[in-house]
Amino acid sequence: MGMAAPLHYTADMVRHLNDLHEWRWPRYEVVDGELLVTPAPRRWHQEIVRRLLVALSNYLDQEPVAHVFTSPADITWGAERLVQPDVFVVPKEHARTREWREMDQLLLVIEVLSMSTARGDRLVKRRLYQRHGVPLYWLIDADAKLAEVWTPTARKARIARDVLVWQPEGASQPFVMSLDELFLPI
Repeated sequence: MGMAAPLHYTADMVRHLNDLHEWRWPRYEVVDGELLVTPAPRRWHQEIVRRLLVALSNYLDQEPVAHVFTSPADITWGAERLVQPDVFVVPKEHARTREWREMDQLLLVIEVLSMSTARGDRLVKRRLYQRHGVPLYWLIDADAKLAEVWTPTARKARIARDVLVWQPEGASQPFVMSLDELFLPI
């Protein structure tokens, strides 16, 4: 007879699960004790992530006010929260730390939706990012070719159909990316 899985997970438990898989898939996250399990992403998901990473990297090379990362990454706020955003930007001083757990001030978080992650990204993780004051959260819906734009106090998403804009503090010009460019077929 097997053992029952716990109903309430901690960040340490999830780190152990991820270590067992050596950052292969599935990917495990936890928000307020709720385990989120994500299978390997689709090829189109990864292409969207790559395009966002390249565009943000190029922008931040010109406006060196922050640094961009992609998952896997253990972003934690307490013992019961560990998330791995698809793409995220942190202040330079946080980027220079040696541990993921020291990166708790996120300036921009981007999740690319998929069927297996939509509930967690739209509800569970969005509420977490809002509670922790993440200034800007983009939910990229590649199938619908749009982005949901969330801020900490928003009750409803603003829908972006043409362009994504981000103006980080200290930058002389905003980051601007056309959604037509983001969703251009390979």
